[in-house]
Amino acid sequence: MYQQQIIIDGLQYCNWNREYFQTLKASGITAVHATLVYHENTRETLTRFAEWNTLFEQNADLIMPVLSMADVEVAKAQGKVGVFFGAQNCSPIEDEIGMVEVMRRQGLLIMQLTYNNQSLLATGCYEQNDNGITRFGKQVIDEMNRVGMIIDMSHSAERSTLEAIDLSSRPICISHANPTFAHDALRNKSDQVIKALTARGGLLGFSLYPFHLPNGSQCSLDDFCQMIARTADMVGVEHLGIGSDLCLNQPQSVLEWMRNGRWSKAMDYGEGSAGNAGWPDALPWFCGSRGMENIYDGLTKTGFSEAESAQVLGGNWFNFLQRGLQPAE
Repeated sequence: MYQQQIIIDGLQYCNWNREYFQTLKASGITAVHATLVYHENTRETLTRFAEWNTLFEQNADLIMPVLSMADVEVAKAQGKVGVFFGAQNCSPIEDEIGMVEVMRRQGLLIMQLTYNNQSLLATGCYEQNDNGITRFGKQVIDEMNRVGMIIDMSHSAERSTLEAIDLSSRPICISHANPTFAHDALRNKSDQVIKALTARGGLLGFSLYPFHLPNGSQCSLDDFCQMIARTADMVGVEHLGIGSDLCLNQPQSVLEWMRNGRWSKAMDYGEGSAGNAGWPDALPWFCGSRGMENIYDGLTKTGFSEAESAQVLGGNWFNFLQRGLQPAE
């Protein structure tokens, strides 16, 4: 049954090379939301697009670009992995509202309003004071709604997230985070946020990054599936997906770029610490090519029907993106 489904991972930033594309194909994943940038500006973002164009050209037997859900269906039919792009910060648009449409036309389908820190649009989850959505942020939300770019609040603070949900005329996503009831981390989301998100038709992608999980790298498959089950009981299975936040085979320098960008002279350790500054140990049941299938099987053992498991593993992402990527009329 798993092999017949459209499987979508709602967030990865792995070391993108042919070997990993082969692993993705073997995993049965139909499409993956790939982080294009973290702190890159407009010009640097265009270079990331160009680099991916080369990857598509050199690996056309394994991967293909996704600009709409019709492309995901093509990828499934051809046995390829579709790749669609998102930004984990608003840096690609800098301070120019017109760049929202430019980036959307380039293929940037999803954009976070913040990455941990205060941005020009909203407050990140590591800031002490959450001032909510800014004047510029309100304009950007309207423009993202207009052009069909998905708003993502994964790294945003509570008030900012709730305001974005309320201000947006279209459902938004939290592509990769977990409920605070499972693990009380700054990056995870309260019941209030999850209920508000889903009440407006939004989607929560569960993260497999150990710092977001109960028991960290020792989180069991059963613990993970029970977390999904409890959330489904709270808001309904139709609003849930996977956004693994998988960062396989990336060097320490990439982790430092995520955490520090260009803004900090002192080393920032994010959710780690000086004594635990590296990548956390990967989950043994998810780091191989059977990771998503393991979750599918785990959900069915937890009490989900096969149809519900298929929803969480990709069907909900497909439906959410199909609606949200259409430009407003």
